[in-house]
Amino acid sequence: MAAKTKRTASPGASPVLSMRPNDVAKARRHLMRRDPRLRELIKRIGPCELGNGRGRDPFVALVRAILSQQLSGKAADTIYGRVAALAKPLGGLSAEAILAIEPTALRGAGVSGPKIGYLRDLASRVVDGTLDLHRLEASPDEDVVTALTAVKGLGRWSAEMFLMFRLDRPDIFPVADLGIVKGVQMLTGMKRRPKPRTMLRVAEVWRPYRTVAAWYLWRLLD
Repeated sequence: MAAKTKRTASPGASPVLSMRPNDVAKARRHLMRRDPRLRELIKRIGPCELGNGRGRDPFVALVRAILSQQLSGKAADTIYGRVAALAKPLGGLSAEAILAIEPTALRGAGVSGPKIGYLRDLASRVVDGTLDLHRLEASPDEDVVTALTAVKGLGRWSAEMFLMFRLDRPDIFPVADLGIVKGVQMLTGMKRRPKPRTMLRVAEVWRPYRTVAAWYLWRLLD
């Protein structure tokens, strides 16, 4: 079933698809038809809360991704709030604000030394135009991954989260995410945690909506 998603692309490039809430509803129906196990999970969980990411500031999304690394959600939210408070007198959280905040102030807010370096590298790339975050809206998935992983501290997982939750791309499946690994294991009843190639084989039937399937796998662990 083809999704009626928004198509944007630079000249000569293949169309780039992004979901809207009505596309997510269609994705749910598609997944329920294709996989009985996922169907039961979807019925139990209810509507999927994806498809609203493109109104969010992309720089803020990446700052959150960096601050969230190796922290619980509550701890990451606390530190993010402190960083946002430091940026407020500077006009709000932006690349220019991050560069203007003294590293000692960021450290005082609870940001580790390495993460301060990551934030400043991200901000520098945005300010000098090396990284055009708004251009990523029309870039293919793998081009987005390449652009973001050039930033210190942003790996493939962070890029995939950006694709899923900020760009609303429909067919992202983060096989390195522990929650997804456990979700596939629980859904399929595997005794051992599956390897990436096994997960991709299981998820093949969920194309072209693996992002939505992944969201439900995370809910399976809640």
